[in-house]
Amino acid sequence: MTPGAEPPTTLLVIAKQPRPGHVKTRLTPPFTPVQAAALAEAALADTLQAVRRCPARRRVLVLDGRPGRWLPPGVEVIPQAAGGLDERLAEAFSAVAGSPALLVGADTPQLTPQLLAPALAPDAWRECDAWFGPATDGGFWALGLAAPDPALLRGVPMSTPHTGATQRRRLTAAGLRVRDLPPLRDVDTAPDAVAVAAAAPRSRFAALLDNYVPATGPR
Repeated sequence: MTPGAEPPTTLLVIAKQPRPGHVKTRLTPPFTPVQAAALAEAALADTLQAVRRCPARRRVLVLDGRPGRWLPPGVEVIPQAAGGLDERLAEAFSAVAGSPALLVGADTPQLTPQLLAPALAPDAWRECDAWFGPATDGGFWALGLAAPDPALLRGVPMSTPHTGATQRRRLTAAGLRVRDLPPLRDVDTAPDAVAVAAAAPRSRFAALLDNYVPATGPR
C-alpha cells in the first residue's frame, strides 16, 4: 500500500449485546449468568480494541442488541439481521459489499493485530479470494472475502463440529483461492475460558477471569 493510501479491507465484528442469560450460556455453571455476561463483555472489548489497532477501510460492529460503554470510538454499529447464524453472517457481508471484508467473532479475546496482519496486508488479496480462520472446536473464527457474496454463507450448518470444514469447502467449490489464518480456540465453556485467558494473560478477559478463579479452580 502506498503512503497515504486507504486500506482496502473493511473489518467486521459480529456480536451480541452482553446481557445476563443471553450470552455465553454454556459458561453457566460454573459461572453465574451475570459473570458469564461480564466475561462476554470483556471478550468483546478485547476484540474491539484489537480491531481498532488494525489497518482497515472501516471498522464495523454487527450487533444484536444495543451498544454500551464497551464500544470504543471509531467503530460503526449496524444491527444484525434476523434468522439463523448463517443468514446473519451473510447479511453482515452484504451490508459492506463493494470492497473486501474480513469478519471475526467476539469469542476470541486472544485476537491480536498480528494474527490478522496477513489478511490485512497490502498484498492480502493478491492471488487470493478468501481468508479462513479455523476454530479448534470445528467452527471458524475469521472469514474474509475479496468480493463479499452472501450466497457463500447461506445454508452452511452452523454450530456443529463440521461447520468450519463445510464453510471452507463452500469457498473452494465456488472456485475461490483460499488462504488460512492460524487456528484459535473459542470461549464456549469454562475450560475454554481458562485456556484462552492463559493465552492472553494481559487481556481484560484474563484479568476478569482471575476474579472468578474459585469458580473454575486453580490455573
